[in-house]
Amino acid sequence: MAGHSKWKQIKRQKAVTDARRGAVFTKLGREVTVAARTGGPDPDSNARLRLAILKARESNMPVDVIERAISKATGEADAGQLDEVTYEGYAPGGAAVLVEALTDNRNRTVAEVRNAFGRGGGNLGEAGSVAWVFSTRGLITLTLARGADADEVALAAIDAGAEDFVAEGDTLSVYTRPDDLEAVRKALIEAGHAPASAEIARVPSSTVSLDEREAVQTLRLLDRLEELDDVQRVYSNADFPDAVLSAYAG
Repeated sequence: MAGHSKWKQIKRQKAVTDARRGAVFTKLGREVTVAARTGGPDPDSNARLRLAILKARESNMPVDVIERAISKATGEADAGQLDEVTYEGYAPGGAAVLVEALTDNRNRTVAEVRNAFGRGGGNLGEAGSVAWVFSTRGLITLTLARGADADEVALAAIDAGAEDFVAEGDTLSVYTRPDDLEAVRKALIEAGHAPASAEIARVPSSTVSLDEREAVQTLRLLDRLEELDDVQRVYSNADFPDAVLSAYAG
């Protein structure tokens, strides 16, 4: 899964310097609003909201913008109805693609997603066509300090309830059950290992290896999907060649 995991790491790095920061803040704000609307405005009793706020802060989203997003859920600010929808499809080379969106107009969003798949050489599939490839898991990513032992950090995570980990270079990815994500994150912080990110993610059970041409096409498709205003997250089980990822990162 090396090529797949590296793609996720590069995405995070690119997001930090994304020139479209306003669009990023809009998406993060929508997630905060929906989380607050679903589970209440108190992050102490709403795990989804805690994670949404954490992710917003990781992207340097201003506190007042976060608070305004929460107020939309409580009726203190104008807010339209946002529906959570998932789309499934295939990228060039047959890799599975899962798209999560928040929208106030389902017809508009599905048309935009279908168009993105078509222009990117992929196909929008039926509900259930690829969702079975992915499982919902907690994912904590850490950048290891120089000299840090990945196995030692991973052992601390496992002792706190983590299920698995993958070490690649100076990056450690820790996987947990969704309900255990917060406990493991806090345990790592207390042990002196501050995570770079923590989220509930869709993790593929298997991957599809792509050749160079298919990999480039798929990366462009995933970027095109993520640039859509209504799309919150995009997942794929594509396994990309290192050479293609290096060029993409640059």
